[in-house]
Amino acid sequence: MTSEPRPYTFDRVVRLVISTLGILAALWLVNTLRDVLLPFLVAWLIAYLLEPFVQYNRRLLRVRKRYLPIFVTLFETVLLLVALGVVFMPDIADEMRQTAVLFNNYASQAATIPFIPESVHDFLRSEINFREIASHLTRQDWRVIFDGAADLLSGGFSLVMVVFNWFLVLLYVVFIMLDYERLLRGFRRMVPPKHRERVFAIGSDIKQSMNHYFRGQALVAFCVGVLFSIGFTIVGLPLAIVLGMFIGLLNMVPYLQLISIVPTTLLCVVYSMDSKVEFWNIWGACIVVYIVVQCIQDLILTPRIMGKAMGLNPAIILLSISVWGTLLGFVGFIIALPLTTLLLAYYDQYITHREDGESPEEHEQDEHALRDIIENPK
Repeated sequence: MTSEPRPYTFDRVVRLVISTLGILAALWLVNTLRDVLLPFLVAWLIAYLLEPFVQYNRRLLRVRKRYLPIFVTLFETVLLLVALGVVFMPDIADEMRQTAVLFNNYASQAATIPFIPESVHDFLRSEINFREIASHLTRQDWRVIFDGAADLLSGGFSLVMVVFNWFLVLLYVVFIMLDYERLLRGFRRMVPPKHRERVFAIGSDIKQSMNHYFRGQALVAFCVGVLFSIGFTIVGLPLAIVLGMFIGLLNMVPYLQLISIVPTTLLCVVYSMDSKVEFWNIWGACIVVYIVVQCIQDLILTPRIMGKAMGLNPAIILLSISVWGTLLGFVGFIIALPLTTLLLAYYDQYITHREDGESPEEHEQDEHALRDIIENPK
């Protein structure tokens, strides 16, 4: 039995106008305070990602208080980052110096690759400053950057405040992790009792999408980055670790890693000019790495980590990140998924009145309607 739509009375129209103005005012306020809110939101995101490890350490240590599990989690995180830096940073620095040499050679030498005309190389040299890229990969250029940053730090009050705000991230992380459960309960109590059922239902949708995206997809992206780094290292591609982890970062939006084929191809071109490896051989090996990693991701990682429910469509994720990032900067990138999920859940709850998804009868009706549109376009 379908419920009749509510009439648009004067009172309801006024409420909608006030709600719209309130949303616009909130967005304006967030945009105005984004420099202040950014450290807090980054800290909240870090605390959210580390919360499963805190709960695991809590069960492992068999303690009720959160102090010891939080300390153990932060210690494990810092220890892991330091270990990764000690193990991989020397190799990464060496690869960066070697790649800088390759870029300088490509910018100054003639290129001959079968089936690729010279005009393609001329176009790349005219559009890409390989010498400048090489300078950014050398140790001397990093010293210049650090010296310039030190000068700005000593003479710019605004930059000092930015550094201070980012120092607050660590404090925010600790305080949020200490009171994580209490903060969540406080947010629940802020909802009026008569609206709690609907708000909690929407909150459940947001939590599910957040878990799939920030936690599940982050784990998938990390595994994909490691696999690409291993694969590129095996085939001998320069900057294998950096490029592999960059591709993993792109994988935070599903299938966005495919755009990395362009820089990978460029690296293959540059590498083939100063080595005994043919371009088509190294490029074909990289494509094999893409295919193997994509198969592992789709057949093993995503089903086991993400499950059958994939949350938002990848196109919707990419669109929401682009829109909110344009409106609110880096703050928009962080809050893009929660806000988009909230809007979609609000649309399902209050406009389409769909609470538990589409029923089999509704799905069959949609299939028949779509088939009629395709078969009878007129």
